[in-house]
Amino acid sequence: MRIYKVGGAVRDRLLGKPVTDIDWVVVGATTEEMLAKGFRPVGADFPVFLHPKSGEEYALARTERKSGRGYGGFTFHASTEVTLEEDLIRRDLTINAMAEDDQQNLTDPYHGQRDLEARLLRHVSPAFAEDPLRVLRVARFAARYATLGFTVAPETLALMHQLSESGELEALTPERSWKEISRALMEDQPQVFVEVLRACGALKVLMPEVDALFGVPQPPAHHPEIDTGAHTLSVLQQAALHKQPLTVRWACLLHDLGKGLTPEDEWPRHIAHEFKGLKLIKAVNERFKVPKDCQELALLVAEYHTHGHRALELKPSTLLELLQSFDIYRRPQRFEEFIAACEMDARGRKGLEERSYPQADYLRGAATAARSVAVQPLLEKGLKGPELGEEIKRERLKALKAYKEATSV
Repeated sequence: MRIYKVGGAVRDRLLGKPVTDIDWVVVGATTEEMLAKGFRPVGADFPVFLHPKSGEEYALARTERKSGRGYGGFTFHASTEVTLEEDLIRRDLTINAMAEDDQQNLTDPYHGQRDLEARLLRHVSPAFAEDPLRVLRVARFAARYATLGFTVAPETLALMHQLSESGELEALTPERSWKEISRALMEDQPQVFVEVLRACGALKVLMPEVDALFGVPQPPAHHPEIDTGAHTLSVLQQAALHKQPLTVRWACLLHDLGKGLTPEDEWPRHIAHEFKGLKLIKAVNERFKVPKDCQELALLVAEYHTHGHRALELKPSTLLELLQSFDIYRRPQRFEEFIAACEMDARGRKGLEERSYPQADYLRGAATAARSVAVQPLLEKGLKGPELGEEIKRERLKALKAYKEATSV
């Protein structure tokens, strides 16, 4: 029995990055031997075990063979005869196909260290094209390591293009796709994830609504970058720079989908794009079974982001409707995330990345004014039901009128 540290732990140590998760591969062992040493089995499809003390994953060396469509369409074979090199060749990228023993002696049969130095994301073998999930994984790694200068090797991009055209991407489950998408959006350069998917033709398969934004012009006065797709990528980049949560990043990616529906003869204006985009956002949310908080914020940001930009001009009654739409009294955090998404949208424009966004503090102040209305005195007057609701609304409107007057002095 020989045990090796493999994959990301080896890669990140060689890159000088913090190592968080450690995976181990065990060569020359049987399931019975692992159980006798106190390892707990967890793998349904192939032998994976948890270490009795550390809880880390140890997998028996295995080979795999394509046997069906999609990410799960593989038959695995684990035995004492499978070598370390045979186990490593089934991995996606050369930089993930290295192993080291307990003395940190490196086993690198597919030149992963060379590709680390060349800053290349390169596939290990032609079998790469058998697993559609690898398209998303490579794009995610590109987003993670873009700041270090990594790019996708041309021959790997060609295989990703082949996979995108094969129909295999449609066989991915929503859960697997969303896991990769959500992780990619939380990387340092999430816009690179979208760029790589677009470069290999996967974006038009997975998210045609986002792909449709590229080449669609916007008014230069508001959007010096002009192209809607380029703007979307810039907004996403700003969200990452400002360490926004996943909910905000997802909303930033989808906020302008309605512009992809504008007829060419109406370009560069996009009348009512806020509402036109809602059905597209619902479709994307459903396709990937997106978590509810991300779904809700994406729809609200799309519908109301232009309200956010025009906050200082809004009538108190419109401002109240906006606050009510977000249920700021019970869901204050959601309104804060909306403000953040609006600010990222404003900054995601060529040459305007450092612009101030006074609308943010103005909206926060409006929310505070509306929340300051005390309900107890109204209850003490004997008001209840619809009558109470109307009176609360009147009082909040009054508070917003006073707030607007005070801030416009």
